[in-house]
Amino acid sequence: MDLGKTTVVAICILCVPAIQGCAGVVAAGAAAGAVAQDRRTPGTYIDDQLIERGMLSAMRKDEALWSRIHVNATSINGRVLLTGEAPGESLRSRIHDVAREAGRTIPGIREVQNMIVVAAPSSLLSRSNDSLITSKVKAALFGNRALNLKALHVKVVTERRTVYLMGLLTRDEAEQATEIARRVAGVRRVVKFMEYIE
Repeated sequence: MDLGKTTVVAICILCVPAIQGCAGVVAAGAAAGAVAQDRRTPGTYIDDQLIERGMLSAMRKDEALWSRIHVNATSINGRVLLTGEAPGESLRSRIHDVAREAGRTIPGIREVQNMIVVAAPSSLLSRSNDSLITSKVKAALFGNRALNLKALHVKVVTERRTVYLMGLLTRDEAEQATEIARRVAGVRRVVKFMEYIE
């Protein structure tokens, strides 16, 4: 049976929503699995995602600022870590001001820690190296059976070879995670930005 081009196009158009629906179900399932491993509540997990997006969106709106800086915003349990570079103290302060202003309109922010370094924005090579260090630290942390941490228990952020460890951890877990991260090749220093749980 020979179907005309119009019929084939119509069938393809009708199939698209079904395919998109399947993708949505798969994505939702993956997100649910991720939240199940996290020590944050599902609501807090979603809030943290919205906080990160909202912070970066606020920075982008200030075009004169955004074009001159490199900044990342990471939120865990409403505690926001700002990392990156700004070529001058006034720009670094401006980043903090924008973050504070955004904090008045974005719900769920409990604290903002400004770890922006006064320096020229890092190169792509430097950022690639930081990504590699992050991967190595994660492999060391989550491959350690004695520590027994899940991937979403600790957020690893690397900037200019400084590793920031975030998450909800016991004091013992935090100390062990810090020591493991310090021993990873390429790590200059480790900064704990964790919240302790019993």
